[in-house]
Amino acid sequence: MDKNHKVELPLEVVDKLQLKTGDTIRFTVRSNGVMLQPTEINSQKISLWWSLIPTVVMSIVFYLFILKQRLQQVPLTGTTSIATALIGLGVLSGTIFFIKSRKSPDNSASRNIYWRNFPTIVLSFALILLLALLGIFWVFDLIFTGATFDQLTAIFIFFIFSSVINYLMIVAALSISSTMLTSLFMAIISSGVVISMASNGQRRWWQHNLSFLGTNMASDSWWFNLTLIFSALIMIVLIDYLFVSLQESYPRTWQLMTLRVILTLAAVDLGAVGAFPNNATFHFFHDQLARMLVYFIIILIIGIKWLLPQVKKDFLSTSYIIGGVLVLTDVLFQFVGYLSLTAFELIGFMLAFGWVLLLFQAMQRLILDQTRIFEIKVD
Repeated sequence: MDKNHKVELPLEVVDKLQLKTGDTIRFTVRSNGVMLQPTEINSQKISLWWSLIPTVVMSIVFYLFILKQRLQQVPLTGTTSIATALIGLGVLSGTIFFIKSRKSPDNSASRNIYWRNFPTIVLSFALILLLALLGIFWVFDLIFTGATFDQLTAIFIFFIFSSVINYLMIVAALSISSTMLTSLFMAIISSGVVISMASNGQRRWWQHNLSFLGTNMASDSWWFNLTLIFSALIMIVLIDYLFVSLQESYPRTWQLMTLRVILTLAAVDLGAVGAFPNNATFHFFHDQLARMLVYFIIILIIGIKWLLPQVKKDFLSTSYIIGGVLVLTDVLFQFVGYLSLTAFELIGFMLAFGWVLLLFQAMQRLILDQTRIFEIKVD
């Protein structure tokens, strides 16, 4: 029996996808339908020339800035420098390119990202770009201390950096997925907490507790609190993305709805912990929010077998082990007195954070298990 089949495509689809004989089409089959796209999407080919036009405009703005400041030699770093211009104009242009690429009707990579969530993603990527530029030029300042350039060379350096920034932001916008959002969530919360710990090392934050990093006694406490708030926003977006994808392959049951509600409440609670730091004014409220976050995680670990019955047994076993360790650390802290408050909070944070990431990965696997991809050649 011949198992080969032919699929006829409407002329409108052929024109829309700019298909020609010999091209390969990718069929993504889910329970509720089929998504069709060429393996090489002409409309999404990233044109370097398209990104260079606004870069030229930004370079002209930078040149006018140099003229206004009457700079014959432009410093690489400093208040009035290439770094300052790139951090300001580069983040602005990169963010605009990110939004422009996301708005493209041909961008299928982000079809499960709704506009209600997109501002959060834009702010997160802009923040990451800002931090990356700050880090790069901090290193440059150490390597090229006091370096200056003539006007033409400074404009050329600005142009190259701006081109790379715009290109990378286009790539990021066209590559949004649950995997990317999970990586973004992990990068923001882990880097933010580590940076806060490092900046408060001399204040011996570990002699207090983890929440000390967000109090007015800590150095740059706003950074720790902002990290929690941004992480919560990304977590909400990721939850929305994952459940939209799950509902394409699985029926909308009360278990899935309950899981979504609890996860969303946990994300909101995480953001509230950052919004209400452990200062004297909000001490009681902060403690209650932190305690509620622990309860949400415990409820999820205990109930995940019923809330997400399709999940694999290895994930369930891992969940119960993590839950058992959480209970053990609580006993060692509350009743035995073996663990300090800081040790208890660090262990609890790492276990809860790690389990949430494992849950997101398990949900991604469920989505992939119900997805079949075929490639067909155009005759």
